[in-house]
Amino acid sequence: MVPTSAEFVIIGGGIIGCSIAYHLAKAGKTDIVVLEQFQLTHGATWHAAGVVGQLRPSRNVTRMLQKSIELYDTLEADTGQAIDWKKVGSLRIASSKDRMKEYKRSATTAKSFGLEMHLLSPKEAQDLFPIMTLDGVEGATYIDSDGYVDPASLCQALAAGARKRGVKFVQNCQVTGFKSEGRRVVEVQTSQGNIRAETVVNASGMWGHELGKMMGTRVPAFAVEHQYLITDPIPDLPKGMPTVRDPDLLLYWKPEVRGIVVGGYEPNTVAFARDGIPAGWDQRLIQENYERFEQLAINAAKRTPVVGTVGVRAMINGAIPISADGDFVMGRVSELDNVFVSCGFIYGIAAAGGAGAAMAEWILEGRPTNNLWPLDVRRFNFHHNTKYFMYDRAIEIYAKHYAMKWPVEERDSVRNIRCSPLYFPLKERGAVFGSRAGWERPNWFAPPGVEAVDKPSFDWPNWFEPVAEEHRHVRESVGLIDLSSFAKMEIFGPGALASLQRLAVADVDRPIGSLIYTQLCNERGGIEADVTFCRLEEDRFYVITGTAYGDHDFGWIRKHLPTDGSVRTLDVTSAYAVINICGPKARDVLAKVAEQNVGGDVFKYGEMKHLTVGAAPVMALRVSFTGELGYELHIPTEYAVHVYRVLHEAGAEFGIKDFGYRALNSLRIEKGYQIWATDISPDYSPYAAGLDWVIGKNKKDFIGREALEKIAAEGPDRKLCVFKLSRKVPVYGGEAILRNGKVLGVTTSADFGHTVGAPIVYGYVAASEAVHEDYDIEVYSEIVPATRASEPLYDPAGSRFTL
Repeated sequence: MVPTSAEFVIIGGGIIGCSIAYHLAKAGKTDIVVLEQFQLTHGATWHAAGVVGQLRPSRNVTRMLQKSIELYDTLEADTGQAIDWKKVGSLRIASSKDRMKEYKRSATTAKSFGLEMHLLSPKEAQDLFPIMTLDGVEGATYIDSDGYVDPASLCQALAAGARKRGVKFVQNCQVTGFKSEGRRVVEVQTSQGNIRAETVVNASGMWGHELGKMMGTRVPAFAVEHQYLITDPIPDLPKGMPTVRDPDLLLYWKPEVRGIVVGGYEPNTVAFARDGIPAGWDQRLIQENYERFEQLAINAAKRTPVVGTVGVRAMINGAIPISADGDFVMGRVSELDNVFVSCGFIYGIAAAGGAGAAMAEWILEGRPTNNLWPLDVRRFNFHHNTKYFMYDRAIEIYAKHYAMKWPVEERDSVRNIRCSPLYFPLKERGAVFGSRAGWERPNWFAPPGVEAVDKPSFDWPNWFEPVAEEHRHVRESVGLIDLSSFAKMEIFGPGALASLQRLAVADVDRPIGSLIYTQLCNERGGIEADVTFCRLEEDRFYVITGTAYGDHDFGWIRKHLPTDGSVRTLDVTSAYAVINICGPKARDVLAKVAEQNVGGDVFKYGEMKHLTVGAAPVMALRVSFTGELGYELHIPTEYAVHVYRVLHEAGAEFGIKDFGYRALNSLRIEKGYQIWATDISPDYSPYAAGLDWVIGKNKKDFIGREALEKIAAEGPDRKLCVFKLSRKVPVYGGEAILRNGKVLGVTTSADFGHTVGAPIVYGYVAASEAVHEDYDIEVYSEIVPATRASEPLYDPAGSRFTL
């Protein structure tokens, strides 16, 4: 029987659940119960391949995986249980020139993360992996600190380490339901009795989605089929052989008891259990599909001919966890205050050690030490958790697991989920759409004679020149961009002002009609949100944030509102379409169709006016993310097409043109504007980001004030810098920042500035290093001199947008 109560109840006895229990116990918590419906490891852990790698595109995710390595180095000594950890390194083969270019980019990123990664010649790769051929091999990379581990032994060792610190494991215990009170789960109901819980953790792997639904939470974590084979013994296989990947051939290899594991990511896998995982799925496999594996077998025989000459000891077809976007699902859920999730780990063995540590921090401190937004459950929206979306998208993600990692790339499957009213008018004008939080957004517009399709490249993609023209047109004339996907919410009630004053670093008590750009900080002074408030009435505010951040930012706001009913909120994202008209001729166009005076003397920067545009009521915000004169027109959805049409008709004499998000990024990066989760995050304070000018000078009581006062007195330890490169090279973020050969940091965002005529990158460096003029940026393993800009590279005085 289960205990009657526990401080922490972890559901799932796989590698992730055991790691969370281990790390909570190491932090001094002992009242922990782990519930497992079968036996430990019997979900997906027992049949995992066990390959452990570290490098990922995100610095903080890579840090998390590095912590796994640190743990696996010491776990046996701590627990006394062998885990068969082999730190033999990882080899990645490039079987195409583009792949080698990708590897050069990865090597630069690894350097900026402090992870040693070596670029190898084909012969050097063969020396490490003698059974490979060199046909078509362009080169390789090698990380000597990677390796492989026995998944079941690792999981049992983590459980042993947790048990010796007092954690209780209850096996053969099925969760049957939950009892909730308000926004808390207070009881977990099981086949062995009910248990009261202070905190509940959903670490149920491929059952994450189903368990989440039982609690009323969105957890898009489920499973797809994954196959690998184990060969008979291979003579003379070298000891200490690294794990190997050849992404161009969709393959990986791992040593296995004198033989070798050969697996991969084929393009036609199938989703597992679309209608629910069968009862009793206890340490079970799926019927092998040799026909589907044949394409991998052919490639394996091409790269490692010996594999085609030895027998197959076993073929494993197992259900492996995956999420609706391919990354992990971690953190506190939006719907409940005491429920955390850690599911959807497509490479859970590599991540388990670090993920368990991060989750323990999240649970005990309210957040991990390093921001993990790429993995945060709050990044998902309603559609991600639907069967219609998540299974088909997961198949595409799986199929592209080893596909070329282009710097800018869009998903193809399950599109047109959320469309602006302007979708079809924009499509008719040549819009090439991308997807963000399910929204179809115009990335760029294909001119006549240019195919309206993305063709990514490591050099200059097919949209480079069209985007440059859109950029120039906004700077010189007038452009329109559809920003309808912005997340929007109203906050109202007698306690609204006081609550927002407590949340925001800026002074929100401004006149009605004012726009207030502000950060919302946590107690450490880190930036939890970057939003704009508009004061509509004395006790009514309108808040705007980025497309993908609504659930996160609005959740942060709601979490800190009083519970006495004095403040209420309403998500109005779907109620308003948004058109931004911007450029030096924007006022001329708007004046032709607005019934009210929009002159600069009566409608000033940072204000909101209610306008009649054509026949539509419009809430116009005098603001723009381009650095030019601009107006955000927030339009009741049903009027959006009408307003778009009258603006185009009025703007014809000024040469008005549509532009997309790629031009917007180029425009904003020239102007020095920042993006949350990219340039600013909970890892950095407004002082580090150069946003201390936003902080209200006379504000004495807001979240993070004490921490910010200390940072102001001592100075931030890091500062965000802007660098202009000396020559034209493609930059996308993730480049290393150096000075005199020393790595100082990594670029957070990057783009080509079409007005200044040079690549521009942002990145944090130590405050003591942020005082020089000359630096280097490493791009695809090449050193490019750069100059730090002490003010915005475009219109530093701000005279353009305040016209």
